[in-house]
Amino acid sequence: MIRPFTYAGSPAHIVFGNGVSSDVGTWVEKRGCKRALVLSTPHQAAEGEALATRLGPLAAGVFSGAAMHTPVEVTEAALAQAKGLNADCVVALGGGSTTGLGKAIAYRTDLPQIVIPTTYAGSEATPILGQTENGVKTTVRDARILPEVVIYDPELTIGLPVAMSVTSGLNAMAHAAEALYAQDRNPVSTLMAAEGLRALKQALPILIKDPTNLMARGDALYAAWLCGTVLGTVGMALHHKICHTLGGSFDMPHAETHAVMLPHTIGFNAVVVPELLQPVADIFGASAGAGLYDFAKAVGAPLTLRELGLRQGDLDRAAEIASKNPYWNPRPFDRAAIRAVLQDAWEGRRPQH
Repeated sequence: MIRPFTYAGSPAHIVFGNGVSSDVGTWVEKRGCKRALVLSTPHQAAEGEALATRLGPLAAGVFSGAAMHTPVEVTEAALAQAKGLNADCVVALGGGSTTGLGKAIAYRTDLPQIVIPTTYAGSEATPILGQTENGVKTTVRDARILPEVVIYDPELTIGLPVAMSVTSGLNAMAHAAEALYAQDRNPVSTLMAAEGLRALKQALPILIKDPTNLMARGDALYAAWLCGTVLGTVGMALHHKICHTLGGSFDMPHAETHAVMLPHTIGFNAVVVPELLQPVADIFGASAGAGLYDFAKAVGAPLTLRELGLRQGDLDRAAEIASKNPYWNPRPFDRAAIRAVLQDAWEGRRPQH
């Protein structure tokens, strides 16, 4: 018997296919816009400028200062430029950093967003904004944050380095894995989560051997959309709380931190909800946490917080911060429990559950 549930589908317009990013100007016009501010990170500034050139008169300018964890001061600088250029929409090209900046602008101005993802972050499919101010990362959920149009072009991910493809994919997996035990989960979100995990598990090993395999790149991008959509449908729990803490307060790299923490947070919760995490165990073998750990190791992902630069002396403070204003979680936890999970992740121990 299916338990009672509610489900609200995403109103975002999804465009998927090889080469579809060449039509971005059409989508700017379909939104009734004429002056798009193109967003990118400094690393992708050249790609942002090239996109503005393709947009021609539809481009108002380029802001190439997007940064990890969406610092509020960067958002304010981008807002000033958008206002000065009289921009009437934003076009975000890149990964989670650029998408986050576009969301932050839209949250404050309600400007339409068109997102062209080049990683597997999946955040473009959610109405959730994570932003950092004074060393603290907080999240907010609002309808204005969800991009109106997302253009998924697998060809744009061909140049994504293998290491970044792996950690970005595991970041997406974290969205799906947590969704399986979310308090507001439903049969639709569970199906999408399991399919996203399956598709990434299949695609990532192929990408490692053949980074230019367009079919595998497409499968990974499809999975990222599924995982992101699930994250936008249900609530977050312990895994995301810890990762937000490590990112916002210790400036840890976003995707890599998710990759390291995932087996440990899932293993922690698998103790009390093994039946809900059974899809993870079925897909990856062993128990849920151990299976994810073994897969991460097999695809060459980082396995320890230590190798990401977190000092062991920071673990106490991280546990303290993460235990404040906690997210709902299926397994009750306190500061000591988080501290133990962080220690395991710092050392890279294989989870038992």
